[in-house]
Amino acid sequence: MIDWKRYNAAVFRTSNGRLKGVDALDPIRLEDLVGIEEQKRRLVENTEAFLSGKGAQNVLLWGSRGTGKSSLIKALLNAYAPQGLRVVEFYKEDLRHLPEFLDTIRGEPWRFILFLDDLTFAEGENTYSYLKNAMEGSIEAPPENLRVYATSNRRHLVSEYQRENAGTRVGEAGEIHYSDAVEEKIALADRFGLWLSFYSPDERTYLKIVEHYFRNEKIDREALRLAALGFARERAARSGRTARQFWESYRNDPKIFLLDYHRTK
Repeated sequence: MIDWKRYNAAVFRTSNGRLKGVDALDPIRLEDLVGIEEQKRRLVENTEAFLSGKGAQNVLLWGSRGTGKSSLIKALLNAYAPQGLRVVEFYKEDLRHLPEFLDTIRGEPWRFILFLDDLTFAEGENTYSYLKNAMEGSIEAPPENLRVYATSNRRHLVSEYQRENAGTRVGEAGEIHYSDAVEEKIALADRFGLWLSFYSPDERTYLKIVEHYFRNEKIDREALRLAALGFARERAARSGRTARQFWESYRNDPKIFLLDYHRTK
């Protein structure tokens, strides 16, 4: 059993079928996340409602990789742990153990977020049924002190195939009647009351994120801009993650970093 006064977060370990308290948390803060202000605002509002015992939704954060979905949940924990927020991370392979976990937290004074990172289900995987029941659909009501925050690169979480749409039809009023196979798969995503979309930032927003990381550095801003754009081109990815990696490359060896820039100028 986890001592929630000591630990703000825990992860489920398959090897022994138990939760393990997390000693070293990612120190990221909400103010460190730039370019996703609207997503941040809506998730903070939902979390504050949850902490105050008001109506709060399960949340699906979906979209492009490296855009801050997971970091936003980690930052929430750092901001609201003093108010009783706790985060428990499960991997999809371990969701069959979810009912036992729910039994242990039911009635606890803490407010728990079940964190499911990079959540997708391939054909043949059926552990998502445990998650569906935990959120809504079992004869037993879900714990009042639990909400699910999941991140994913896809909106419907479970892979769909063209053959499964064979039974889909359009009614006289234009309504769509999905085939049974598709209905089963999108039912999981439907249990998330709040969907937050994340997209790769445009050039201006990407540079704004870079500037945030370099805000305390005395460095030529035009040189910084060109180097940051070149770094993103090399990786074929313009995202918050790319901006952080660019900052870490500079921090590891500023002199070499600047020398490399001037060689390519």
